[in-house]
Amino acid sequence: MRANTKQFLRENLFGLSLTFIGVVCLVLSGLLYEGHRVFPQFILAEGAGLDGPEIDSLERQNKAYERIAESVTPAIVAIQSTQVVKVQQSPFMMDPFFRQFFGDALPQFGVPREQREHALGSGVIVSQDGYIVTNNHVVSKATQIEVILSDHRNFKGKVVGADPQTDIAVIKIDAKNLPVVPFGDSSQMKVGDAVMAFGNPFGQYFTVTRGIVSALGRSLSDPDKFEDFIQTDAAINPGNSGGGLVNVRGQVIGINTAIISGNSGPGGEGGFVGIGFAIPSNTAKHVMEDLIKTGKVTRGYLGVSIENLEPGLAKQFKVPDTAGALVGEVTPGGPADKAGIKIEDVIRKLNGQTVENREQLTAMVTDMNPGAEVKLDIIRDGQPMTIRLTLGERPANIGVTAGVGKAPSEGALRGITVQNLTPDLRDRLGLPQNVRGVVITDLDPNSPAAQQGLQPGDVIEGINRQAVNSVADFNRLAAQAKGQTLLRINRQGNGVYVVISPGDSEGGDTN
Repeated sequence: MRANTKQFLRENLFGLSLTFIGVVCLVLSGLLYEGHRVFPQFILAEGAGLDGPEIDSLERQNKAYERIAESVTPAIVAIQSTQVVKVQQSPFMMDPFFRQFFGDALPQFGVPREQREHALGSGVIVSQDGYIVTNNHVVSKATQIEVILSDHRNFKGKVVGADPQTDIAVIKIDAKNLPVVPFGDSSQMKVGDAVMAFGNPFGQYFTVTRGIVSALGRSLSDPDKFEDFIQTDAAINPGNSGGGLVNVRGQVIGINTAIISGNSGPGGEGGFVGIGFAIPSNTAKHVMEDLIKTGKVTRGYLGVSIENLEPGLAKQFKVPDTAGALVGEVTPGGPADKAGIKIEDVIRKLNGQTVENREQLTAMVTDMNPGAEVKLDIIRDGQPMTIRLTLGERPANIGVTAGVGKAPSEGALRGITVQNLTPDLRDRLGLPQNVRGVVITDLDPNSPAAQQGLQPGDVIEGINRQAVNSVADFNRLAAQAKGQTLLRINRQGNGVYVVISPGDSEGGDTN
C-alpha cells in the first residue's frame, strides 16, 4: 500500500506542484484586487436649506404652534375611568372539565359575576385647585376615576356635577398650584380659523393635532341634547373626548366631544375621517360654573317654540334669506309674551349676533343666565323691529327640542313626554282639524299612564278639566297633578276620559 502511494507521488509530483502554485496565485491575486478596488464614496448632503421671506413666515408660524402646545399641554389630563358591570356567567364555567374543553365559548347566563371595563378620555384643568372639565359620557358610568397629568402624576378624581343635555361634566382632584388654560369666547370663532385639538386618542397620551374650524352651529340631531357644535378637521379620535379645542391665542374655545366615523357614524369607535365636533366654550363655561357653584345648571328662557326657516317659509314671511328662527308658539305669561313677541315673528339677531338657525338661538339663550337683559332683532310682516326683554329661567321639565315637554319625575303623569300638535303630526295621525292638544311621543312602559293603556300617538286634550293647547299648558298642569288625575284623550279622532293615579305603575307606588 505504501509502495503504491510513493510511486503515485513520484509520478504526479510535478502536476501537484503546478496545482498548488496555481491556487496560491489565485488567492494572492484576489487579495491584491480587493486592496486596490475603488469603492463609491458617500457624501452627506449639507446646506442651509431654503430661505426667504415666505420661509421665514412659515418658521414663525411653526414657532407659534410650538408655543401654543407648550403652554396648553400641561393643563390637559388623561382620564382613566373604570366601570364595574355585572354579567351573567354559565354555571358550567365553574366546572374545570367544561372550562378545559369549551373555554369561554359557553353561553354567559345563570350566575352573575362582576366585570371591570376601562375607558380613556381627556379633560382640561380649569382651576389651580383641581377642577377639571370633561365630557359627561367619559365619566357618567364610572365607579372609579383616575386622572393622569402631563408630568405623570396620578390622582383619584371625583365627579362634582354633570349635565347630560350638553355632555359636560366637572371632576375634582386633590391638588394645588396646577397649570391651567384660559377659556376664550367661542362666539368670535369664524369658519377657516386655525385650531389645535389636545387629548389622548387611542391611548396615545398628550397628542396635539391641528386643523381649522370647518363649520359652526352643527347638530347631530340628538333630541335629548342641546347641540350647537363647532366642526373641525383637526384630528379627533376616541380618547380625545373631553380634551380642549384651542385657538391661536392658546385659549380653549371648545371641548372635543364627538366624531363622524367612516365605520360607525356619529360618536362611534371608528377612525377619524376629517369631521370632528366640539362643544363651544361659552356653553361649557356656563355649565361648568353652575355645576361648581350649585351642583345644577340654570338656563335662560325666552318662552317660545321656534323652527327653522325653509326657503318657502322665508318667502312667505317676507324674510330675505333663511337665517333666523320662526316663532311658532308663545308661552302665555313668559318673557317673550310680556315683551310683545308674537307668533310668526322671525328672530334674526340676539344682542347683535346673527341667528343662523333654531339650534343656535336655543344655545345662545340657554348659555345665558336667568335675569339677563337681551335685545332681539326681529322681522314682523316684512318689517324689522327691535324688542328688549329679560330672560326667565328655563323650567326643568321642558325638553331640549322646541315644542317638547316632559312631565315631572313624580306624580300621576310621570313618564310622559309630549310634543306640540303640528300640522304635519295632525296629518300623520289622521286627526280632524278641530282636535287641540299635545301628542304623546314617548312613554315609560312602567308609568301610571302606560298601565292605564295610554300609548304614543295619543293626544292629551285636557288635564283635570282644563284645556291643554300647548306644551306650556301641559307642563303647568302636569306639575300640579299630584294625586288622582283626569285626562281627556283623543285617539284616532275619538275622545275618551282616563283616570290615572300615582300608584298605578307596575309594582305599585314606591313612596
